Amino acid sequence: MVEYQIRRRGIRDEKVLEAMFQVPRHEFVPPAYLASAYDDRPLPIGESETISQPYIVAAMSVAARVQPGDKALEVGTGTGYQAAILAYLGATVYTVERNPQLAESARDRLARLGYKGIEVICGDGTEGYSAAAPYQVIVVTAAAPVVPPPLLDQLDSGGRMVIPVGDLLHQDLQLIFKRGSEVATRLLDPCQFVPLIGKHAWPEKPDRFW
Repeated sequence: MVEYQIRRRGIRDEKVLEAMFQVPRHEFVPPAYLASAYDDRPLPIGESETISQPYIVAAMSVAARVQPGDKALEVGTGTGYQAAILAYLGATVYTVERNPQLAESARDRLARLGYKGIEVICGDGTEGYSAAAPYQVIVVTAAAPVVPPPLLDQLDSGGRMVIPVGDLLHQDLQLIFKRGSEVATRLLDPCQFVPLIGKHAWPEKPDRFW
């Protein structure tokens, strides 16, 4: 996975490559998809959510420029895989999951696997998690029609946010930098994520758009 799907597609950050090698992806996929854990594609995890394609996880992690000691907010815990990658890179991670069953399962999984410095919160990720703000890193693992304002508010000066933005069929991965009150955006890869559901994103059932 690391050599053929990630390094050969241009990812050169050795710390991210090491994290992708060391974090056991098969522990974060449902039993029915175990044989496909290292395939070059996203996989269903139930509750209309997915675990992202390995390359996308790596690309988002590189773009976020995680430094040891950073405080990171993840929106969309899923099974906890991206949170584990961020923690391996040295961040203290607050990860928000709207689905109570997935949140509980991710919390138990991360504890069982021995990951430290990760707090799983059940709630509306589009509201962020103000109790631990500001964050040097914010990673959003579902697609929003616009960048949720609370997430911009909770991004620290000098911080980086990686988020897919667009309609429900086509999005662009955006890298957002914040310097004081100024915000700059860089477009990265085109992508397709499941919708980010919440007050500042898509409604509960956007099926007619999907």
